[in-house]
Amino acid sequence: MQATVSEGNGQGPNSSSSSTGHNHSSSPKPPPPGSWASLKANVIRWRGSRKLVLVIVAIALLLDNMLLTVVVPIIPEFLYDIRHPDAPLASFPKTPPTTPCEKEVTTPYNGIDVTTQGYDNASWYAEREERHKELVEETVEVGLMFASKAFVQLLANPIVGPLTHKIGYSIPMFAGFVIMFISTLIFAFGRTYSVLFLARALQGIGSSCSSVSGMGMLADRYTDDKERGNAMGIALGGLALGVLIGPPFGGIMYEFVGKSAPFLVLSALALGDGLLQLIMLQPSVVIEESDPPSLKALVTDPYIIIAAGAITFANMGIAMLEPSLPIWMMDNMGASRWEQGVTFLPASISYLIGTNLFGPLGHRIGRWLAALLGLVIIGLCLLCIPMATSINHLILPNAGLGFAIGMVDSCMMPELGYLVDIRHSAVYGSVYAIGDVAFCLGFAIGPALSGTLVNTIGFEWMLVGISILCFAYAPLLTFLRAPPTKEEKKVSINGIDNAGLSLEAGPCGSSNDANAHPTTNGNASPASNGKSSQSNGKSANGNGTTNGVSDSLSGGENYVTKL
Repeated sequence: MQATVSEGNGQGPNSSSSSTGHNHSSSPKPPPPGSWASLKANVIRWRGSRKLVLVIVAIALLLDNMLLTVVVPIIPEFLYDIRHPDAPLASFPKTPPTTPCEKEVTTPYNGIDVTTQGYDNASWYAEREERHKELVEETVEVGLMFASKAFVQLLANPIVGPLTHKIGYSIPMFAGFVIMFISTLIFAFGRTYSVLFLARALQGIGSSCSSVSGMGMLADRYTDDKERGNAMGIALGGLALGVLIGPPFGGIMYEFVGKSAPFLVLSALALGDGLLQLIMLQPSVVIEESDPPSLKALVTDPYIIIAAGAITFANMGIAMLEPSLPIWMMDNMGASRWEQGVTFLPASISYLIGTNLFGPLGHRIGRWLAALLGLVIIGLCLLCIPMATSINHLILPNAGLGFAIGMVDSCMMPELGYLVDIRHSAVYGSVYAIGDVAFCLGFAIGPALSGTLVNTIGFEWMLVGISILCFAYAPLLTFLRAPPTKEEKKVSINGIDNAGLSLEAGPCGSSNDANAHPTTNGNASPASNGKSSQSNGKSANGNGTTNGVSDSLSGGENYVTKL
């Protein structure tokens, strides 16, 4: 289309110059700034930009994780209030009444006057105990609701990953926006547990489309390992910003505006992101030229599993805290709505710092080492949280927790792309489906087990258990220090196979001699070439053995040169 316009513009000036005799060249005038033509030209110019793709992916992750965390300070109290419309949680006094009680009775006991507790105080303590039991029981329901998103996302990832190999990344990315927009509206107007549960589960499908397609798109556009690490650090910074803004935004809006307000704002932002994708990415079918690695080959790769497992254990701790920490704070500290939302603020800020810092730094010091240190720090911070007696005591352990999770995520996400590059083929949909599955496992197992563990062993011992798991898993990351490449794996496997063939061959004949040299090269293909050339030599002349040896040697040399 652009070529046609330029040709038309070129013909006009040339014909006029030939008729008037003037020798001047004319070029189409640039459209005036601010005009529709100028805007259209800028859009066309930006469509192929890698930075624009990075911005779109970061915004999608930002909104997805805002919706993920904005419900944290809203849902526990909202569920309690809809079950107790006459006595909402905010109406319960934080301290016992101090006014004198008419029913206060003083009775002598062993010569000492004993004053029994007044009626008002007794009812306050009884009501507090009843509220405590209901909140602990509610932890299970809240945990299951929070985990439903991760469970659905877990099931959707193995479908979305291979789907991106067939139709490209842009269509699943746009589908993720549509589903998230619908889920946000359901959250805004839902008034029952079942409807809110449906909205949370539906969000899992949208998150699967957005995260798998977004990370795959970045890995595809940023082929250099260092640039890819930096880009994914920035994209995970968008994720961190969503986690950062979500809880305080939800708590403050719920406190001063209402339950629907934060979700309506999110739906408007999601609509803007969808329009940006529609205009800039232009969702369409794109078929990959290279053959993608099978999902089975990736799942059975031990190095990919180690990297994915680090993501799971790093996020499991914070996932267990999401449903249980606000309720634990209400029960032990009498925390208000905004305090429950703000308690995750240090973790979110430090996660934002950690992802942007260790995107480039992880490549320099070794991603395996940064992730190993991150898991150790996570375990130490989780051990410190139950020691807090006020919201101020939670600042330091939450900040360390967020920073360490940022270390692990920003190092292991690009590591997955690097492992696919060196051990498989450079098609990234399935490997980031595995990475997202690992992320979802943490956020599925964590909240689902959180309520049950709090009821059985208590909040403190639950965090001790996950800390021990982090400490135990950390040493496995040393295997990622120098993972073998695809060629090294192929040479080692074929070397073993060919050694077995030479042992089975028995006493040497002319044909065994012909195959002996290629076998030392560690690959079976040159040896088979030697066999075929040897038989051809026999049909052409009587000295087939010599020709077979020379052809097999040349075949082996060529194969080594290719490697």
